Amino acid sequence: MRLGVLDVGSNTVHLLVVDAHQGGRPLPAFSHKVELRIGENLDAQNRISADCTQRLLDFVRESLQIAEDKGVHEMLAFATSAVRDAANGDELLVRIEAETKVAIKVLPGSDEARLTFLAARRWFGWSSGRLLLLDIGGGSLEIATGLDEEPESAVSLPLGAGRLTRDWLPDDPPSAGDVRKLRRHVRAEIATMAGPLLRNGSPNHAVATPKTFRQLARVAGAAPSSEGQYVKRVLKHTDMIALAERLPQLTRAEREDLPGVSPGRANQLAAGAIVADAAMDLLGVPVLEMCPWALREGVILRRLDALPS
Repeated sequence: MRLGVLDVGSNTVHLLVVDAHQGGRPLPAFSHKVELRIGENLDAQNRISADCTQRLLDFVRESLQIAEDKGVHEMLAFATSAVRDAANGDELLVRIEAETKVAIKVLPGSDEARLTFLAARRWFGWSSGRLLLLDIGGGSLEIATGLDEEPESAVSLPLGAGRLTRDWLPDDPPSAGDVRKLRRHVRAEIATMAGPLLRNGSPNHAVATPKTFRQLARVAGAAPSSEGQYVKRVLKHTDMIALAERLPQLTRAEREDLPGVSPGRANQLAAGAIVADAAMDLLGVPVLEMCPWALREGVILRRLDALPS
């Protein structure tokens, strides 16, 4: 069947059209996305701005037309932390459904972690043993671990790269004092969850999903995306320590010049590096392997699992 997956994220709104069936891997057929940066378009009352709301409505309408043109059988639409945490998030989704008939489901943070974990498990398989997943988004950090397709532990922390940049690193480049304060905050948040996450044992395989981790790995020397998704890409903690020290010292423009860094995410990369370093350190992860699949693929796989066999 041909599915349309509408992902309303903190940074990007993305429509992915895939051909999928039970027992097979989802095959991308078409992709359309824009950077709305919902997480940055909030007023003093934590409400998504009217302009951003209108642009999201326009994107949903455009996506419906694309889905019709591409022969999509079913649309799966979901939103993550930016809409979940906004004061008018529910109001926004009610309006979208009323005007477009598209029902966008808000995923709880723990469900984000579980679905992304499912995608990583299916990608790497049972040979990975106890799997640990890390995913830094714009608004939150998801961590999950376990031996099966359903993780034993799945948590979401408000440590997204965009959120932290907005709230903790206002200057370009950020001041050394702000960087230290953020580092302490991030480590205290992750430390509270490290024990429960590792209670059943250390992971046999630690993995991370795009896009923050992928860009950090690319800066550290991993293969570019042009070489395809089957090339193994890793990020060593020794390299991450250096990046967490170096990236906050650079301006946004200087980060944009680094290999693999997109202009839209350069501003968030310093905060992302601080979170990545802390997570790898506190969870005892010497090396992370990049996983091409993430939340969207997890949503697709869960839908396929629900089909009658």
